Amino acid sequence: MTFPQQPQYPQQPQGRPQGPAPQYQPNGPQSQYPMQPMPQYPQPPIANRNPFFEWLRQARRDFSRIGASLCLMVVVWYALATMLEGALYAAVGGKGETPNWVTYVGSGVPLYLIAMPIAVMLMGKSTVIETRKFDMKPGLFFKLLLMCLPMMWVGSVFGSMLSMVLSNGEATDRVADLAMQTNIWNVVFLVIVGPIFEEWLFRKQLIDHTRKYGEKTAILLSGLAFGLFHMNLFQFFYAFLLGLMFGYVYTRTSKLRYSTAMHMIINFNGGVLAPWVLTRVDLDQLEKVSEAAENGNAAAMEQWASQNVEGLAIMLVYFVLYGAVILAGFVLLIRNFKKFEFYTAPEELPRGTRVKTVCGNVGMIMFIMVTCMLTAVNLLM
Repeated sequence: MTFPQQPQYPQQPQGRPQGPAPQYQPNGPQSQYPMQPMPQYPQPPIANRNPFFEWLRQARRDFSRIGASLCLMVVVWYALATMLEGALYAAVGGKGETPNWVTYVGSGVPLYLIAMPIAVMLMGKSTVIETRKFDMKPGLFFKLLLMCLPMMWVGSVFGSMLSMVLSNGEATDRVADLAMQTNIWNVVFLVIVGPIFEEWLFRKQLIDHTRKYGEKTAILLSGLAFGLFHMNLFQFFYAFLLGLMFGYVYTRTSKLRYSTAMHMIINFNGGVLAPWVLTRVDLDQLEKVSEAAENGNAAAMEQWASQNVEGLAIMLVYFVLYGAVILAGFVLLIRNFKKFEFYTAPEELPRGTRVKTVCGNVGMIMFIMVTCMLTAVNLLM
């Protein structure tokens, strides 16, 4: 998959030649005093019309528009979700814990049907370029999928540790708690609806709008925006890393089906399969008998284990297999890290200008500030 070669930007025009200052002759009678030299005032600088800098300014405007669109999406989503969740909670009686379907519907409907389409509409189409589409062989698909698992595991561990440190051990991952309520809503929103809409926005739309400025730039921005979008420190790092892999898969194929399938498989594991495995055993009871065993009451642990053989066997098989695929993913990631392919984009941003061009603008700064603020609020609540 190749792009056209990088265009040759016009060289900076040479400065306008400066001749000697014109000599003015005074009119009227000559003064008796010696002629005084004309005062030399500094000349106003010539406006910089360098096409290269004009192009960089246009690139910053493009990224600013994208950042502002994402920022507005978050604001609209939060405002509408707050109202809709409140209305649904009141409609079901307004007592006790909020049913998880209320959370899914109240959050998902405003996001997927209103906020995301608004953001895409505001991004426009001026920066989208046509690319060739390629299929991905099943072997390569599963190899890249395995690489996702250690990335997710490392990001999850780091995010959890940092969240605990910053909150003095009081923070809880509400999304994980929500996913533990195993029912059909997890399948609908976590496994089907969420991956479809999120890949459509963060991969197709965001990368299509920015890849002309560089594939790595587009992939990094896609991953960063995807991580910030979760507004959850527990999720930020693994969402960012997974976003990089999903972005690479989409960039190399220009087909959304592959990154969406990976997203669905990973969410199925985290939102359906893992919670189901954990519910095969009463974890609270396991904690109690473990404490009893540490205090010398081994008989209690033996009795409990004999009563939960099936559940313990399921958990053991799951965690052994999960550890094995994570290890395999690490090996594949290390062996293939230098084999990832990137090609020169039509308007590749030069080194030294990328961070300032992408993030040094009003729209992106607003998006980063709003999402970081909401992440901090969610961590402390």
